[in-house]
Amino acid sequence: MRAREIGIAIGHAATGTHNAITDVAGVRVGHTTLIEGDGPLVVGSGPVRTGVTVVVPHERVGQALLFAGCHRLNGNGELTGLEWVRESGLLTSPIAITNTHSVGVVRDAIVAAAARDADPRSVWWSLPVVGETWDGTLNDVNGQHVRAKHVDQALASASAGPVAEGNVGGGTGMICHGFKGGIGTASRVVPDSAGGYTVGVLVQANYGRRERLTVSGVPVGTAIATSEVPLPSPRSTPWDWPDSDAAGSIIVIVATDAPLLPHQCQRLAQRAGLGLARAGGGGEHSSGDIFIAFSSGNADVPAHPGDLGPARTAAVEMLSDDYVTPLYYAVIEATEEAILNALLQAETMTGRDGNTAHRLDPDRLVGIMRGYRTNV
Repeated sequence: MRAREIGIAIGHAATGTHNAITDVAGVRVGHTTLIEGDGPLVVGSGPVRTGVTVVVPHERVGQALLFAGCHRLNGNGELTGLEWVRESGLLTSPIAITNTHSVGVVRDAIVAAAARDADPRSVWWSLPVVGETWDGTLNDVNGQHVRAKHVDQALASASAGPVAEGNVGGGTGMICHGFKGGIGTASRVVPDSAGGYTVGVLVQANYGRRERLTVSGVPVGTAIATSEVPLPSPRSTPWDWPDSDAAGSIIVIVATDAPLLPHQCQRLAQRAGLGLARAGGGGEHSSGDIFIAFSSGNADVPAHPGDLGPARTAAVEMLSDDYVTPLYYAVIEATEEAILNALLQAETMTGRDGNTAHRLDPDRLVGIMRGYRTNV
């Protein structure tokens, strides 16, 4: 069940139709989920608990003018292609998320998929945006089980409408705040007085200590003891690491139809960190917390408008900064709720070596929330 289905509404703004990143017109999401085998880890054989998720930002990505910006809260992670996003202010590829050791094959598969549709005689290049979080507690991460065909399947399945969450795609083997984590999404629509724009967020949540989990201000993590719901088996390390339970990462993708320029998209991406903080994330030393935001508000402007050569100018629209703050709050609220949806939609999973990540039980959560509030 999602947060709102059990009576938990994060923040104040209205949601879009599906309360998902796909509420931003033109955005599509696809997953390929890989679950195979049980028992002890055999590198290269399994058990496999992984996959890939793709976000297609627009049907004309690479041709439409999709301004974008990014932000690094903590950099122990990867989101490829960001140097070109920073340099050009443009998003020119789908965005994919997978596990840490499969970034390369996913990136290459996205290039190959685009090349199949390109004129082989044209001057053409691609710098895809591909992110990762580490799923090695449950998955044979060093076996690198994600293949190009799985990326192709995710791209082919990408669709608008409701988005599958939890143990799917890149989120299949992920852990969040000591519970089963994964993919989550949410959206917000700002008031008509602020333009009526839509903001959508999708996360791959794989971070955080149990006791720091907070839901709408309620300290949920401290109310669920590890004796009641055990933590997954922690990573073994050859040193005394004082905060090993916090190891992990999160990728946040923000989409909006507001007509934003690149520097405004960067400011939106920054605000994802505030939603993460409200849920209990701290950007720990060992965490990769990387965010990207893009706007389809100028997508009707061709990225390459000249048929016989580059056009000298292009007319674009920019939202006045006097109206941008409601979008910030939309990002904050949608990020927090997307993380909660990832937790609630995930199911208990046992992976390599019998390591088990337990779900966050909705009934238990509601009981804790009612202990602090009467309106849940």
